Amino acid sequence: MYVDEQTDEIIMKNINKNDTEFLIDCLRTGKEIPTEYKYALFPTKQKEYELVYAGKARKEDILADNEEAKAVPLQVEKIFNGTKYPLAAKDWHNLLVFGDNLQILKTFYKDEDPLIKGKVKGKVKLIYIDPPFATTDEFQNKEGAKAYSDKKKGAEFVEFLRRRLIVAREILADDGVIFIHLDQKSSHYVKVLMDEIFGKNYFKNEIIWRYRRWPAPQKNFQKMHDVIFRYAKTDDVLWNQLYEEKSASTLKAFGDTKLTTEITERGTVKKIRTEEKSLGTYMSDVWEIAMIQGSASKERDSAGNYPTQKPEVLLERIIRSSTNEGDLVMDFFCGSGTTLAVAEKLGRRWIGCDIGKLAIYTTQKRLLEIEESKSLDDSKKKYGKISKSFGVVTSGLYDLGKVFALKKDEYIEFVKRLFEVDDTKVKSIGGVSLDGKRREFYVKIFPSWEVQNASVDEKYLNELHKNLGAKIDGRMYIIVPANNVHFISDYHEIGSTRYYFLKVPYQIIKELHKVQFKKLHQPQSKKQINDLDEAIGFHFIRQPEVKSDVKVLKDKVALKIKKFESAYAQDELGEKLKNFESLAMVLVDLKYNGDQFLMSEYFFAQDLIGKKDDEEQDDEQIRKELEKRKEIVLDFERKKCGEQMMAIYVDIYGNEFREIFNLK
Repeated sequence: MYVDEQTDEIIMKNINKNDTEFLIDCLRTGKEIPTEYKYALFPTKQKEYELVYAGKARKEDILADNEEAKAVPLQVEKIFNGTKYPLAAKDWHNLLVFGDNLQILKTFYKDEDPLIKGKVKGKVKLIYIDPPFATTDEFQNKEGAKAYSDKKKGAEFVEFLRRRLIVAREILADDGVIFIHLDQKSSHYVKVLMDEIFGKNYFKNEIIWRYRRWPAPQKNFQKMHDVIFRYAKTDDVLWNQLYEEKSASTLKAFGDTKLTTEITERGTVKKIRTEEKSLGTYMSDVWEIAMIQGSASKERDSAGNYPTQKPEVLLERIIRSSTNEGDLVMDFFCGSGTTLAVAEKLGRRWIGCDIGKLAIYTTQKRLLEIEESKSLDDSKKKYGKISKSFGVVTSGLYDLGKVFALKKDEYIEFVKRLFEVDDTKVKSIGGVSLDGKRREFYVKIFPSWEVQNASVDEKYLNELHKNLGAKIDGRMYIIVPANNVHFISDYHEIGSTRYYFLKVPYQIIKELHKVQFKKLHQPQSKKQINDLDEAIGFHFIRQPEVKSDVKVLKDKVALKIKKFESAYAQDELGEKLKNFESLAMVLVDLKYNGDQFLMSEYFFAQDLIGKKDDEEQDDEQIRKELEKRKEIVLDFERKKCGEQMMAIYVDIYGNEFREIFNLK
């Protein structure tokens, strides 16, 4: 590799002898070069100003999929469609996606998954996100004890957001915009970040959302606003002018009718008042909108009293200003689903993503019952229309049964995306048809649909090796269902050739992914609902083991949970979690109709041990309390229950166990 004197000087200033030896070893063994060295080896031209911090990845690596989070296949769980839920547009279902939003965004950016290919990338007119405000090290309660600690702090939070924003920008349409909702703890960092990613010339507005609340007295001016930044992708930005009411003084001085311009015979400009009512004055960047007050409000009830829920009026302004009917709106921190519900009511298409099971079930219920929610035009009236067709989709956490139920072509397409197989280099060698390459090594998909009673054993590999051994470069990957492999190890060596097994399911090994697999994590208390979490790679659903029963009494229904254990669930020290310790939440539909799960109530693990929201409990404390329980009992009023009840038990990894109880 040639380097000029100037580049050589830059490199020598940034790395020492030990670094050099380490890098040479990486190149020899094919190991991934850590991000911090890439800036030294391949310096990029700095912008006028930008944030500099530890762990900042290069934009090129993020978009090139060279980091741990990668595009993963989308698996449809359920589509609400047919005559009851008509399509919003030809060949389009709105999407509610469960998973890590960085992996999901990369799937959209890669634009290969059949579900979204050619339909999302470059076509999103509006992105609104309300990411958790996670920049403070800790919040203090009035006694001074630590009440809450964010998982991601400072630079880690900024980089968490930056990686997603870099990919999100590439998904936006050229005339699209992004609104990012923040508070005063993080807005100044993110403003510099947005200038870096989108360009400071494409900063359009800093919107102040002013609200009223009744906080406790403190020696500060009361915090009564959030900040929303609006950035465009190009100069050609879609804009619909909004208006607000004129002030009392303006009405008194000029009235409430429109003015028109007339040029007199002498060429002078004259303003003439018409009889037509004025639309108001151009809307400013300070919005006074009330917060959603009280758990009994119709809007709060539509989202099951979800924490951090935003008012529909706020999203209505944002969506109306920047999209037209039929346009595509995205929110990849969708939470309670306000963005999606408002987009639905305004006739826009939408995509929502969240890593929380509670968010997905809350949003699903909100959309399925949207006709009963309030109208945007008149809060005293119901919306009165059913939702357009939408699909509930998973990303990174898959139902293995559905994978094997796929038809041959669908199965091949799924596993190719799952294991990142490049099928543009397919060829036949020695009479053996191959399915592509992974990292320049050939891949064979074991045809389990044809040879159901056969397996990958020594006989199969010897036959394969007889035809291929001398013609391939020392390694080959075989994608095969785990039950069809007769080898305990992850590869089998014949001569100088290793045959690696990419098992379905397959717990990602270092040989395949250069980082350890990391599952997403579900919260065990309401205070943890905004903890920022990430998943790496993928895994398959492993149903928890649950033992429970229901007793129907005259005035109540009692759900007794006697056992809840998750496969392979471990604590930070690698110890297996005991009974109830891995339980994250219980979701209940008290009037299950046999088709749609419409969540009536939810309980975090902290609720199940009788702790209130304001009582400090970390993961370890919650687990210890859960482990003490011999059984967990949930009581429901009989009059609130129907003929059937459905319960969904969710563990800390997002795995579910569902059961239906007959209450007749």
